[in-house]
Amino acid sequence: MATSDPKSDPKNAAASNALKDPNEWTTGEEEMTGAQASYLKTLSEEAGEPFDPTLTKADASKRIDELQTKTGRGK
Repeated sequence: MATSDPKSDPKNAAASNALKDPNEWTTGEEEMTGAQASYLKTLSEEAGEPFDPTLTKADASKRIDELQTKTGRGK
């Protein structure tokens, strides 16, 4: 039985990256992306919580998950 190679199958790569713990990201300590910042600002406003522009990519991802739960968005 052959397994899919995430490098050659973009669908599998996207799924495996989405499931990876932000603490294990090799780029997790980099500045959050513009898309993360934009979405985090929106979620923060909806949740009535402060927006922290200094979060790393990994921390922004975790915060997005928290605020999605609080606001009922996303998952």
